[in-house]
Amino acid sequence: MQLNHQQPQNKGSDFFKANAKGLVLVSVVATMLGISSCATSELLNSGTTTSTASTKQVLVEDQLVAFGRPATALPNMPASSVVIVGEKQSYVLSQGGPEMVQLLTNLTPQNIRVENDMTFYSPNNDGHFQGEMKLSYAKLKDEFQRKDYQFFLQSGGKECTDASDARIEAQRFCFTIPIKGGVYPAVSNLSLIQQKYNALTKPYPVSIYTKTETTKTSQNGTSTAGKLVLLPFALAFDVVTFPFQLLDAASQ
Repeated sequence: MQLNHQQPQNKGSDFFKANAKGLVLVSVVATMLGISSCATSELLNSGTTTSTASTKQVLVEDQLVAFGRPATALPNMPASSVVIVGEKQSYVLSQGGPEMVQLLTNLTPQNIRVENDMTFYSPNNDGHFQGEMKLSYAKLKDEFQRKDYQFFLQSGGKECTDASDARIEAQRFCFTIPIKGGVYPAVSNLSLIQQKYNALTKPYPVSIYTKTETTKTSQNGTSTAGKLVLLPFALAFDVVTFPFQLLDAASQ
C-alpha cells in the first residue's frame, strides 16, 4: 500500500504575500490620489484660467481733411508721394498714391464713390502701414465713350454694375488700389488747408490698427490699447493740396 505524502501548505507565507500585494496597491492608489489632490488644490488656489488670443488694437482714429503732395521731397519717400492729410497725423503714401491720383484726376469726382473705410494695418506699429483703397465710378451707359473703356482697362477697372445701377440704365466700374505708407505728424499748414476746404456733410474716418498676441485671465481682463508710433525721421511738413475733393463724393 503506497501512501501519498502531501507537502504541508505554508499558510503564513501566502498570507504575507497577499498582504504585501495589497499594500503595494494601496500605496499606488494613495500616490495617485495625492497627485490629483495637489493638482486640484493648485487650481482651486489659483482661481484663474489663462488663454492667448490675437487682439486688434486701434492705434489712431482720425478725420480726413484733404489729399495733396509734400511741398518739398521727404526723406526715404518717392518723389510722387501722395499725402492723406488728417487732423491728427499725415499719412504719406509710398505706394498706390499715383494710381489713386490718376483715377481722381481723370474721372468726374461727382460720379466716384468710396467703397471702403480708410482703415490701414500696421503689422509692427513701427510707423509703416498698408491697406487698400476701393473706389467705384458710375454713369449712364449712353454717357460712356470708347476712351472711357480704354482708361478702365489700363487702370485695372472691373465692371461691378449692381441692380440699382441697372434699373436706371447706368454702368459701374470698380477699382482696388493697394497702398503702403508711413505716418508723419500733422502738416504744418493744416489750418490753411482747413480754411480752403468746406466743412463736410459727414466726417470721413481714417484709422490705423495693429494686432498683438495677448494673454488674458479670468480675473485681470485684457490689455490696454497701444499708441501709434511715427517713423523715426518723421517731421512736420507743408503740403500742396490737389484741386479735387474726394470727400464731397464720399459724403454723398
